Amino acid sequence: MLLQAFLDYLLLEKKYSSLTVNAYKKDIESFLFFLNQEEQNNTINEVNYAQIRTWIVSLVQKGIANRSINRKISALNSFFKFLLKIEEVKINPLSKHKALKTSKKVQIPFSENEITTVLDQISHNSDFEGLRNKLIIELFYSTGMRRIELINIKLKDADLENKTIKILGKRNKERIVPLLPSIVESIANYKTERNKLEVITDQTHLFLTKKGVKIYETLVYRIINDYFSKASSKVKKSPHILRHSFATHLLNQGAEINAVKELLGHSSLAATQVYTHNSIAELKKVYAKAHPRSKK
Repeated sequence: MLLQAFLDYLLLEKKYSSLTVNAYKKDIESFLFFLNQEEQNNTINEVNYAQIRTWIVSLVQKGIANRSINRKISALNSFFKFLLKIEEVKINPLSKHKALKTSKKVQIPFSENEITTVLDQISHNSDFEGLRNKLIIELFYSTGMRRIELINIKLKDADLENKTIKILGKRNKERIVPLLPSIVESIANYKTERNKLEVITDQTHLFLTKKGVKIYETLVYRIINDYFSKASSKVKKSPHILRHSFATHLLNQGAEINAVKELLGHSSLAATQVYTHNSIAELKKVYAKAHPRSKK
């Protein structure tokens, strides 16, 4: 009952997405299962830090990455903060917990050449799936939107006359992002083919499968991975790398970081600053090549 109350709180009051809430649910349930099986304790109100630490040790022993363990602990910590708020517990047993050390993940963006190569390859395919897949790649790279944001775009969100698109971000926060003229054309071409589908079950969303239903996360990932596997040798080829490429390339071209922050839908500048290491790398390259004393 307490867990369900917490999940309702996240969904209804905090406006978290259903995917995020489900992730919280799984992480907390894994701890509750451990508590019941290993500690013979069914009462969340009486949990102490020693029990949580035993759980953490068991996760480490299973070979689970520190980053994933920290995510699970963060979910549990949020749960205890909620329990404290509604006075179901008197103290948060995780209040003094320190996150496990993790190595910094360096996301390597696609180069402009790699993206151009993919778009050139796909531009020859003018059937429904070809136009859809090309538009998906173009939208990721030209707007920096997240995968779930792209999936949830509705037909009415794309304002072709004003060359803008409305994106529904985290916690239902809306943002309006400008569209390049080439993207407006791609949307128009795709919509023409979309309307020719024999069956359209979903009349609301922009992106559909060839069966006329809303596209899904694994399909979007597969589209990006398949196309970029032919053009890039990078280990990770995902929608997020395209979002990363969008931000990095804008910063490399001198875009203001605050403007990039707004385009990405970040709530804080700190979230955007993770993309600046690549633009610094680019600056170092230009500096080394151009500075008179770099050859000495």
